[in-house]
Amino acid sequence: MTTRRFIAWSLERFRRHRLVLTTSFGLEGCALIDMYAAHGGPVTVLYIDTGFFFPETYELRDRMVARYPHVRFVDRGTTLTPAGQAAVYGPALWRRDPDRCCRLRKVDPLRAALADVDVWVSAVTRYQSPARAALEPVEWDWGFQVLKLHPLLDWDRSLVWRYVLERDVPHNPLHARGYPSLGCTHCTVPAGIWGAAYSRAGRWNGSEKIECGIHVRQPALVGGSDVR
Repeated sequence: MTTRRFIAWSLERFRRHRLVLTTSFGLEGCALIDMYAAHGGPVTVLYIDTGFFFPETYELRDRMVARYPHVRFVDRGTTLTPAGQAAVYGPALWRRDPDRCCRLRKVDPLRAALADVDVWVSAVTRYQSPARAALEPVEWDWGFQVLKLHPLLDWDRSLVWRYVLERDVPHNPLHARGYPSLGCTHCTVPAGIWGAAYSRAGRWNGSEKIECGIHVRQPALVGGSDVR
C-alpha cells in the first residue's frame, strides 16, 4: 500500500491502542510527523533528549511544536545529567565507551518510554544502514517488546527531501551544512554531504560505530538498566 494508506491504516487499526511516534528530529522524522499530523487527529511524539542536542535541534523542536499544535511532543530523556554521568562513569564516556553512553542516554530511556506503549512508529528507512535494511514494514520488536511500524521504510533521501520542500516541513539547518544525519554534539561532525545523499558518516566520529542500538533487532533485556 502507499505510505499515505499505511498511515491511515495504522491510525484506524490501532485507534484503541497506545500508539506513539518517536523522533530524533532528523529529516525523515520531521517528514513522518507532518504526514501523521496531516490526518488531523491527536498524535503523540516521543523524543529522547540526550542532554547533548545541538542548539539547532532544540530550536527545531520548538518550531515543530508551534507548527503542529495538535501533536503532543513528550521528552522521555534520561534523568542522568551529564555531570552525574561523569561522576559515575568518568569524563567523556562517549569517547571511551560510546556503546555504553548510547545505552545510558538513548536506549535505556527509550525502553522505559515504550514500556506502556503498544505500537511504536519509527521513521527509519532501509537505505540508512545495513542493520535497517533487514527491517520489515510491520514487525514485533523483541528488544523493546512492542509492535513496530516503519511507514517510510522504502523511501530514499531524495524522496524525503522532495516531500519536506514541497510541504515546507521544518527541518534542521545543519543538514544544509554538511550533516547528513544528526546525533549528539560530542559525537557528530559534518561529513560534507548535502542534498539527496544519506550517510551515517560523521556520526560517532573516530570509531566504526554507526548505530546507537535503538533500530537494530535486539534480544530481550536480561537484568536491569546500566544506570546505577
